[in-house]
Amino acid sequence: MTEDESIERAFKIFLLGDSSVGKTCLLKRYTDDTFQDVYLSTIGFDYKFKRVTLANGKKIKIQLWDTAGQERFHTIAKSYYKGAHGILLIYDVTNQKSFENIKKWLTQIKEEASSKVVVILVANKIDCDKRVISKEDGESLAESSGLGFHETSAKNDVNVNETFQDLIEKIYEVYQNTTAKALGKKLNNDSKNDNNNKGCCK
Repeated sequence: MTEDESIERAFKIFLLGDSSVGKTCLLKRYTDDTFQDVYLSTIGFDYKFKRVTLANGKKIKIQLWDTAGQERFHTIAKSYYKGAHGILLIYDVTNQKSFENIKKWLTQIKEEASSKVVVILVANKIDCDKRVISKEDGESLAESSGLGFHETSAKNDVNVNETFQDLIEKIYEVYQNTTAKALGKKLNNDSKNDNNNKGCCK
């Protein structure tokens, strides 16, 4: 059996948020374990693949999409949302506007993405001295919006792997529950059909 044949499922994850909140830096840290102080703004989309082993030993293949945060690309981004299994919604703890815009991103996700998509709010750049968004503010927004919450530093490699792993584990849990419900519904329908097909012998 090849490595690809042993992979049970593939999932698509999007990194969303305003421009310069550190989406590309988080992606590079997670996939390549690298960091650069200066990145050019992402134009449109970029993506990477990664193979991940879950806590239960299952092997998962994920496609990670780095999206442009500039306003002019938002319309393009919306067309991709429906295919997302998970989203990291990221803001910069030194940028008040990026935090305020989270509600706009959430509205967009609610309108365009699947109802089963898993969203985690991520407070990035916690290594910076000029922090203006407290951890408590982030936690409060996440709780009121029904989201998971993590704080990260791509620069210092703080909580990056844990954040992605948490999202992937939650995605797989949703996938398992959805699959189980679909199987239960199919078995129930098959049982009803069998009963309806039973005739009486005369």
